[in-house]
Amino acid sequence: MLVSRRSALQMSGAALLSGMPFGALAQTVPMRIGYVPVIGASALFVLDGAGWAKEAGLDLKLTRFDSGPAAIQAFGSGTLDALAIGVAPVAVARAKGLDVKVVTAAGTGGSAFVASGALAAHFATAGGDQAKAFAAFRAATGRKAKLATLPPGGVPTVALSHWLFKLGKVDPADVEIAQMGIDAVQQAMLAGTADGGTVLEPSATIVTARNPTLKRIATAQQMFPEIPGVVMAVTGVFEKTQPAALEKFVSLVIRATDLIVKSPRDAAPHVLKTLGAGLVDEATMTQALSSPAAGYVSDPRVIAGPTQAMLAYQVELGDFPTAPPVTGLIDASYYERATTRR
Repeated sequence: MLVSRRSALQMSGAALLSGMPFGALAQTVPMRIGYVPVIGASALFVLDGAGWAKEAGLDLKLTRFDSGPAAIQAFGSGTLDALAIGVAPVAVARAKGLDVKVVTAAGTGGSAFVASGALAAHFATAGGDQAKAFAAFRAATGRKAKLATLPPGGVPTVALSHWLFKLGKVDPADVEIAQMGIDAVQQAMLAGTADGGTVLEPSATIVTARNPTLKRIATAQQMFPEIPGVVMAVTGVFEKTQPAALEKFVSLVIRATDLIVKSPRDAAPHVLKTLGAGLVDEATMTQALSSPAAGYVSDPRVIAGPTQAMLAYQVELGDFPTAPPVTGLIDASYYERATTRR
């Protein structure tokens, strides 16, 4: 991480006075972090896997959650200090009184709509027009196209609805949407039990590599422009009791994000340990990290407007009666201090 000469001297002097290594906290601070296994959370996997957190005096305890509701429940119970998850569940939790806030962004988008060979052929014939493609598929097969996606409220699910009905004006009679877990979507595409689906990275790269007849039709960013993805959220308790540790954590998220953007090949081994499950090689993970379906940004200010737009659309979908307020949800002060020192 780059710092000015003056800042470096100040920081190193403080480190010497306190007797601690340069860049480290005075004492090791435990930090319990939950995450959903998606590529948008890669900054967390990198800063942990590369050993940066340990060097900085953070003792990370990572816990995997396969669904947003379970993660938010744990977040609210006090068993987690931070959570890497989509921004919408955090906004809803905060609106319900949970003392949490977003301190950095992490990923944008993160998924792609993948179609079977038969459905992809209709997209090609229709010139990419969603309504025409799905209507042609139903006319040719005599049935609705079966689409797999995540449960209500998930970013891929919001993107899919926006793409189908808001942008594409698809006739609801031409599609049948099944909601399931992250791994189940991948399996449905590989098994051929779904004609299409919003597949999260690295699964989108994995399924198209294993079955070349599967085709990417659109990325999440194309389905819902500027749609936010994963954020890093913290509890008010951790912020109040460990402000220095939180500031160090934010700095590491920024550093890890920079590495992912500039050198996905160097980031891939660390992400692979968490998302690979022994089934993916480094080359495939590098390709997934470089996928146009996934973007990486740590500045939380960038996602403020898109978050508000997404939450407003989710009201139309019936995910909640009124949009959770964005005011107070995103705190950019830690990001701003961290980047000022660089």
